Amino acid sequence: MAYTKEQALSLLEEFNKGEFHLKHAHIVGDVMRWFAKSLGYGEEADLWEIVGLLHDLDFEQFPDEHCIKEQEIMKERGVDEKIIHAAASHGYMLTVDIKPEHEMEKVLYATDELTGLIGAAAIMRPSKSVDDLEVKSVKKKYKDKKFAAGCSREVIERGAQMLGWDLDYLIGQTILAMRESEYVD
Repeated sequence: MAYTKEQALSLLEEFNKGEFHLKHAHIVGDVMRWFAKSLGYGEEADLWEIVGLLHDLDFEQFPDEHCIKEQEIMKERGVDEKIIHAAASHGYMLTVDIKPEHEMEKVLYATDELTGLIGAAAIMRPSKSVDDLEVKSVKKKYKDKKFAAGCSREVIERGAQMLGWDLDYLIGQTILAMRESEYVD
């Protein structure tokens, strides 16, 4: 049985009430959809978006069991194992030993933290927008470890390596993806 976006949103909203977590889920979902289309997985764009929406399903209520509890929740709800594995894999080497294998999982791993850093860089601009944000501006902020300190540079770099992309390319593509999201201010 296929899992729909509507089902994913219902599950997301059951476990997440905070505006920050819901907005982040939508942004990552939109970024994942964009990458699916960009990388030639257009027929799987819905799946990629659902994985993005659900990737932090458990974080708001169970931060100490992140990527662990969400697997239990999704299994109980009959969510497809492919979605469960993909969502949980973004916690690789942090909370779980589920290594990102499919390109979808690697993109999620690489972009999850990066969307936060790019969003933080954008709001520092006079325009407060990603529309005029450039890679060099993000890289300048990226080098300052105190800026968006909660966004792991190690995870972002490991994700870029998994994809075989350099950091500039990953940042540039993620900026383009975020420009397409209605949830990015």
